[in-house]
Amino acid sequence: MTVRTYHIYDRLWHWARPLLEKRLKRLAESLHPGYAEGIAERFGVVTWPENLARPVWVHAVSVGETRAAQPLIAAIRRQYPSLPVLLTHMTPTGRETGANAWSSDPLVRQAWAPYDHSAWVAAFVAATRPRALLLMETELWPNWLRVAQETAMPVALINARLSERSFRRYRRWQRWLPIAWEALTLIAAQTADDAERFRELGAKHVVVTGNLKFDQTPNPELVALGKSWQRHLGNRAALVWASTRDGEEKLLLDAWERLLETFPPQWRAPLLVIVPRHPERCDAVGALLTQRRYQWARRSETLPNPGLDVWLGDSLGEMTAYYTLARAALIGGSWKPFGGQNPLEAIAAGCPPVVGPHVFHFAELVTTGRRSRAIVQCPDPEAGLRYALRLLHSAELHAEHVAQGALFLAAHRGATERTMATVAPLLTPSAAERDSAADGVTPFTLPRTTHPPAPNRTPPAAPPRP
Repeated sequence: MTVRTYHIYDRLWHWARPLLEKRLKRLAESLHPGYAEGIAERFGVVTWPENLARPVWVHAVSVGETRAAQPLIAAIRRQYPSLPVLLTHMTPTGRETGANAWSSDPLVRQAWAPYDHSAWVAAFVAATRPRALLLMETELWPNWLRVAQETAMPVALINARLSERSFRRYRRWQRWLPIAWEALTLIAAQTADDAERFRELGAKHVVVTGNLKFDQTPNPELVALGKSWQRHLGNRAALVWASTRDGEEKLLLDAWERLLETFPPQWRAPLLVIVPRHPERCDAVGALLTQRRYQWARRSETLPNPGLDVWLGDSLGEMTAYYTLARAALIGGSWKPFGGQNPLEAIAAGCPPVVGPHVFHFAELVTTGRRSRAIVQCPDPEAGLRYALRLLHSAELHAEHVAQGALFLAAHRGATERTMATVAPLLTPSAAERDSAADGVTPFTLPRTTHPPAPNRTPPAAPPRP
């Protein structure tokens, strides 16, 4: 961007600050109380312990990105045991997911990521002094990249993906708000198609390392929890609707009720386990179930039992347990045009996933998974439910999909190792750092252009025009 464009862009953030603060408070009241916590951090006011000098900054905007970052952070902690990690998020659910994984590690600290005004970003970077920034998947902000250039901070886009739809959007906005691709030290793309799209947009240092989500392994404690839930159901099967989005529950219930009319009265329906993508939507989903006269209960209130029609998953961080409980999963976000959700966690738990037609965020993953019979794709909810019921009642079909899923995961693992080999030069202390550390000094390159830190209430003035 030109200096004038940056000036206008900063001005927009400047004017938006009061609206952003009001919005965070409103979201805290209506969606999640975490939105009201640490608001100052989002405007660059952050405190970082002096004894955790030069962390690697890993940014994972929400739940999916945080889960994808887990094997990478684990590898960093193993390979560089004294290297602190700064893990930032934009959503409370993402932050809670990170806390569940890393709260016991004193060298992994969390914070809210700053909004993209140059002064707020510069203040955040000056306070935390990261040695490198690892952005998960698709988080590219102009002033983050600008400040990274000014501070000589390496930036890598990790587990990078760019759907065809996102590619067209980036290209459409390129004229008005171009990404400074030269600020990216490297891009570690999930697939060759993703890499090619990044190159077409102007990125230079692009390598294909694979999808980190293939390297995730089920948490043994959550697997044990899911098996304990199975015992409470006895011989009754369970079908999970996982990560459903707004409006999908109604769509799926409509199809479910049409299907129920075709079965004999003595047929024993499976327990439906509905786990909304955003737990704050559970009140609305519960109201829908009450309106439809289902016998239902929340995960937070009771264990699954044979007397229920629906068990509503209102917990966070237990998706593996829900998948372990169920014999098949309908993956949300794919039955209405939201782009789908990641089906790999279901496969890893031995729960065959069924996805709908709207998977544009995971198009290549679904295509390769279908070829391997690890993923089933259906054109509509009724077809998806019919196939899921086949999986519930055919032990042979279920075992075939579970086996193919295990082979599919094994064939695509290794992204963590390849990514670590790629980013190692960004994480290894330089000779100057090692010498300074021996003298008790932690060097850091200050910004060539100094931006004042943002005060708590009054937005900083935008940079003057030349």
